[in-house]
Amino acid sequence: MSKEIKNIDLVILGGGPAGLTSAIYASRARMKMILLENAFLGGQVRNSYLIENYPGFKNIDGASLADKMQEQAEEAGAIIDEFDPVVDIKLTKDEKIIETESYIYNTKTVVIATGAVPKRLPIPSEEKFSGRGIHYCAVCDGAMYSDKIVGVVGGGNAALEEAVFLSRFAKKVYIIRRYDYFRSERSVFDEANNNSKIEILYNEDLVDVTGEEFVQRARLKNTITEKEREIEIDAVFGYIGTEPKTKEFEKYIDLTSSGYIIADEMMKTNVPGVFAAGDVRDKVYRQITTAVADGTIAALEAEKYIK
Repeated sequence: MSKEIKNIDLVILGGGPAGLTSAIYASRARMKMILLENAFLGGQVRNSYLIENYPGFKNIDGASLADKMQEQAEEAGAIIDEFDPVVDIKLTKDEKIIETESYIYNTKTVVIATGAVPKRLPIPSEEKFSGRGIHYCAVCDGAMYSDKIVGVVGGGNAALEEAVFLSRFAKKVYIIRRYDYFRSERSVFDEANNNSKIEILYNEDLVDVTGEEFVQRARLKNTITEKEREIEIDAVFGYIGTEPKTKEFEKYIDLTSSGYIIADEMMKTNVPGVFAAGDVRDKVYRQITTAVADGTIAALEAEKYIK
């Protein structure tokens, strides 16, 4: 059977803060649109235990913030489909086609807001112990390690915040940091540094993990002396950065060497009518607030492009 073809104004790819904000603005502008997301709406925000730097909320958990964004978009009239994965894409100046398992969308504009995913830990046993002691989401998997010893690898806000969250369950949390400093907000660092359950291992690099069925030990290497040692540990959570979800766009869209979409301050890519917003875009700061700003601009520019 041939798929039904739908002619619309805008397809938004991705349902994180950038995509949901674009959906709010596009719906309010009465654009005929759809947001496609084949994972959880909210993106990485949904996995955040506590958010304290989003205007309007002194603090809010990530899942609640994601739910509020989705509710606001749907009340504005946004059409959201979480259960129809994209199977093919064509993005040119003259033709923009998004094919899902159920439909073919012939659209005038596209906002790419597919976000990014955590980078895998670059250790030999990552694949062997993935889900068996190696994790990338403390909110998802932290409760499994009640009264256990866990490690967090990373040097930014995410690593420090997740270490604090894990301290609610674990009896001991190591933060494994290859340098002698953190790239984080001072308040976030202070909270982790003052936590009695957390020990920061400066100038230490995770070389590998070992164990039988599950992780039991971590091998560390001092980045100054190059001396190696082992510590007992039940799990390691990686927060060493993210990788953009752009593989399906590389045929049409200009990307950086790291795979991020190159777009100007108006979110315009090299293909007229195609915009990029949020963590998928090449930029300096990746915060919820900057993703929301990107999503706003992308939707307004898409409306302008159609007019």
